[in-house]
Parts: sequence; structure tokens; C-alpha cells
Amino acid sequence: MLLIAGLGNPGPQYRSNRHNIGFMAVDAIHRRHGFSPWTKKFKGEIAEGELEGEKVLLIKPQTFMNLSGESVAEAMRFYKLQPADLVAIHDELDLTAGRTRIKTGGGHGGHNGLKSIDAHCGKEYRRLRLGIGHPGSKELVNNHVLGDFAKSDKVWLEPLIEAIADNAIMLVKREDSQLMNRLALAVGAKPDEEKPAKPAAVAAKPAAQSHIRAARNFNQPKALPTTGPMADMLKKLFGGKE
Repeated sequence: MLLIAGLGNPGPQYRSNRHNIGFMAVDAIHRRHGFSPWTKKFKGEIAEGELEGEKVLLIKPQTFMNLSGESVAEAMRFYKLQPADLVAIHDELDLTAGRTRIKTGGGHGGHNGLKSIDAHCGKEYRRLRLGIGHPGSKELVNNHVLGDFAKSDKVWLEPLIEAIADNAIMLVKREDSQLMNRLALAVGAKPDEEKPAKPAAVAAKPAAQSHIRAARNFNQPKALPTTGPMADMLKKLFGGKE
């Protein structure tokens, strides 16, 4: 069984906040794949369904973001799940708006929802990070995450959310690299590729002499021998003294 937790804050006033992009993603999965109606349980809203023959539970914690782990942990205990059976979908300040990453484990990066899940459930779960961009300074972060998406964000937000729903089966199959490529294509970005290795450094060659200097060096007479048979012959030819 796979537990997919979308992180956000409950209530209509938060529905369109950047911080609620996790809720938006699981809502889209719910609509696309015919899950059961949302019901209240485990301090959250849950819905059951099946993807690729595996049972999947969607959960939207209703504890507010900072206590998300309480809700997720209750569901995990009830179904006897391990951290490896959990995927948390959340907003990510450190990614450009529309960019995505998925990883297992790691730090919470200051995200209070992840911090709570780490404390209640352990750290070795998958995190699907959805970029919302950074406002530029720490003082603006709170208003940024609790602010609504701008109209201009629809250009990437709607295709991204729909692509997550379209490719949710890849979360079940753990085809994380393929999922990242699909999500990148959905927002018009290039799929992630390994950067080509830098060519090996070529040993520097000595600077070539100009043809004029080379010619001068070639025509320059070499020093004459002063000893040996050649020296004796030259002395006889030019009348040098022995």
C-alpha cells in the first residue's frame, strides 16, 4: 500500500495559497483516478483507490501545516506502513516555480510540514518537491507561501498539477526519473539530463615561433668547434696557428 500525503492548510481562505500546492496535487489525483469520496479520519481527509493494482491512500492533513506529521503518523500506524510506503507532496521555495524534484530522506529545509512528518514518521520517505520560487529575502517568505498564486502562474501551475495526476502511476511503480521528465515536459522545461563530462585538459603546447623568428634562428651560424679533428682542419684551411 502507498500513502500519498498532500501538504497544505485546511479552510477556503488557504485554498489557492502557494503553500497548498500539495493539496492541489492530491485533489487532481483523486479526480483523475476515481478514488472514493473524501472522508474524515486520522485528523485529516482521506480517500482510497487503486493504481497499477496497488492500493493507494490519499491524505490531506487537517491539522494545519505545522502539525502535518500527527495526521500522517496516525494513518501509517493504522495500516502498519513504513516510511518507504509514504510520498509527501509539498511546496518548495528553493526550486524555481514549476520545477520539480523527488528524493528519499534528507533534511526538511525549514519546511514545517516536513519537519513534523520527520518527527512523527521518520525521514526515509519520498518527497515530491514542487517549486514555487523564492521571494528574494527571508522577510518576504511568510507572505509568499501564504499568498495566492498569481494569474500568471496558471501557465505552469495547471499543466504541472494535471501532469502529476496523469502520471501518478509512476509514483506507485517508483519510476521517479521518468516522472521528473514527464513533469518537466509538461511545463515546457527540458528533461533532466546528466551534464556532459568536461573534456580532459590538454597539455599546453609551447607557443609557436613566428616564421620570421624561426627563419632567423635557422640561418644564424652555429658556434665553431675549438677542439678535435674538425678544429684542426679548420685551422689548416684558414691559416690558424697550432
